[in-house]
Amino acid sequence: MSDSLAKYLDTFPGWLRSLGDDAEALATLLDGNTVSQGAREAAAGGLNYLFKSLDLIPDGIDDIGYLDDAFVLRVAADLATNADGDTDEAKLKTVSTLAADCDLLREFLGKDYVRLESYVKGLRKGAARGRSVGDILGEESVRQDFTNDVRGFAKSYSSPSFSREEKNLIKLKAFFDAKLPK
Repeated sequence: MSDSLAKYLDTFPGWLRSLGDDAEALATLLDGNTVSQGAREAAAGGLNYLFKSLDLIPDGIDDIGYLDDAFVLRVAADLATNADGDTDEAKLKTVSTLAADCDLLREFLGKDYVRLESYVKGLRKGAARGRSVGDILGEESVRQDFTNDVRGFAKSYSSPSFSREEKNLIKLKAFFDAKLPK
C-alpha cells in the first residue's frame, strides 16, 4: 500500500469521529454578524447539507456513508475562511483546521475537487428540511431552530466504522466521480 493511500486511510476515520464537533464549530459562524455574509452563507450551505435527504453518498453506506458530509463541511469551512468582507478572525480560527484539511482533499480527489467545491458553493441556493440558506440567515427564529438541529445532530451522531481497506477509497472516489455535477 502506498504512503498516500495509508495517509487517507489513517485520516478519514478521524474525520468521521469528529463530524459532530466539526458541525458545531462551523455553526459558530452563523451567530451574529461578526463574519462576512459570504462566510455565513458558505457555513449555512455546508451545514444544511447534513440534512439533505439525497446527498452524494447515502449515509447508510457502510464505512463511507458520512465521509461526503465530512468533506462538504471542510470545503464549506474553506470557502468561509476565504470569503470577502469584514470578518472576526477569531471566529474563523475555529474552523481554520477544517479549511486546512482541504489540501488533503485536493490531493485525494484530484480533478474532482473543483467539482466538489462548485457543488458546495451551489448549496447556498438549495434547501433542506424546507429551509434555505436565505431563511437560515435572514430569520432569527429559523437560525435558532437550525442551530438547535445542528446541535441535535452532533449529539446523536455516532461515528460509523471505517475499515482500513483500499476498496473504501476506490468506492469513495467512484461516488464522487458519478454523483458530482459535471
